[in-house]
Amino acid sequence: MKEIRVSLPHLTYPIYCAPSALERLPELMHRHQAHEPLYIITDQRVADLYEKRLAAVLRPTGLPLFFFHAPVGESAKTLAVAEELYTWLIQNQADRSSVILALGGGVVGDLAGFVAATFMRGMHLIQIPTTLLAQVDSSVGGKVGINHRLGKNLIGAFHHPLFVLLDPLLLFTLEQRQVAAGLAEVVKYGCIANSELFHWLSREWSDIAGLKDPQQIQHLLLTCCSIKARVVGNDERERGGRAILNFGHTIGHALEAATNFETFLHGEAVAHGMGAAAWLSLHKGLLSHHDFLRVSTLCEQLAPPPIPDSVTEERLLSLMLHDKKRNRSGQQWVLLSAIGQACLTRQVTVEETSAALRWLLDR
Repeated sequence: MKEIRVSLPHLTYPIYCAPSALERLPELMHRHQAHEPLYIITDQRVADLYEKRLAAVLRPTGLPLFFFHAPVGESAKTLAVAEELYTWLIQNQADRSSVILALGGGVVGDLAGFVAATFMRGMHLIQIPTTLLAQVDSSVGGKVGINHRLGKNLIGAFHHPLFVLLDPLLLFTLEQRQVAAGLAEVVKYGCIANSELFHWLSREWSDIAGLKDPQQIQHLLLTCCSIKARVVGNDERERGGRAILNFGHTIGHALEAATNFETFLHGEAVAHGMGAAAWLSLHKGLLSHHDFLRVSTLCEQLAPPPIPDSVTEERLLSLMLHDKKRNRSGQQWVLLSAIGQACLTRQVTVEETSAALRWLLDR
């Protein structure tokens, strides 16, 4: 089993990755002294696929298991659902020594992590992501949170897990749309930090997008998680360099909110956002036209749904005012100076932002 360490000043935790890693969960729990009742948060779609299997894997531990099925999709990331979870934990006698296990995609991981961070001021957490997006990105780094009607992830915390378990075989049940949404985050890593990853994606797109080879998937997961572990280790709470992980997210989050979190999967919105950020990088003279075309071509291969006509430039600008990365100095942007090289700036005018949004909406 491959292992990556996320090393922070105050703690270190592993990311375990291997085909059939789920079967080794009891061994890993013993290694991390997780000997308390397990409160498993998932959604109905994932439960139908994996709940019985997970229960069978955990049966030899003899631990009490409690299951909560959250709503499917972004509608789960609300204070109302979090309150339901608090009530469920109280009724089932959870305490600070108990363990929350998040089994699902990024929504489940964010919700479960937020509840783990806030219930009784903190519970232990294990992340077992079941989507490509969650395996390469959202399950790693400790960011957890829920949405507000005015913006995505505006209510949250930093709460790291005991460990993250990545099993590539859990991805074989994904629909192609979910795969493409996850690949958007992979493209992001290539754009901001690893030109070799970007070129590999460009060359082998059909094979990679098909998720046919567990070893190839494992390589992809390890590459992305290594990048994120390094970035997070240098800047846990996004005071500086960690912000490069938001490439494509400034506009992407606004697109999600503008469509009431109903039109786009997160990665699909990020794909649109990356294209617009690359265009803005070109417009500001940071990125060559050749590299812009390569980035925009790969973003188009992700095939995100078209932006509805009801989404306007004015609406997106308004939502971006509430983005959590904005402060009194203005909106923070992640732009590209080359493929594999990101830069942070607040030197983007409203006029330049509007031009990027018009480019995106008029395509």
